[in-house]
Amino acid sequence: MLIAIPLLFIPVVIYAIVIGFGVLGSGGLAAAQQALSEPLFSIPMVSGSAWNVGTGDLILFLSLILLFFELLKSTSSQKVAIVNHALSMILFVFCLVAFLLFKGFATSTFFLILTMVMLDVLAGFIVTIISARKDLDFASGA
Repeated sequence: MLIAIPLLFIPVVIYAIVIGFGVLGSGGLAAAQQALSEPLFSIPMVSGSAWNVGTGDLILFLSLILLFFELLKSTSSQKVAIVNHALSMILFVFCLVAFLLFKGFATSTFFLILTMVMLDVLAGFIVTIISARKDLDFASGA
């Protein structure tokens, strides 16, 4: 049953933890947003400049990887895929509400996570509808 849980739930929780510790800590919302953009490490490039990678960048990178696996999961025709689509929709609604109502979630980083969750929902429903239509066409042609 764990396969039904949307993988994009992980970056949403990580983002909420980063924002939560920043807001609940002594720094407030500004510290939380600084924690997302402040470089964790720097990678020297051949051009001589440095590529600064922050917490928000790592969360987005993780989200992109998990979106890929969610898209692969959406092609499954198992019964658990319907539960996954429903949970993805609930996650999307939660993310949308958080983005619109909570100050710490109104950032570009979370907007991109929200967009990835929306793409997961759309891809899941589109793949399900297309595969159901093919099954219906195949059954009627027999």
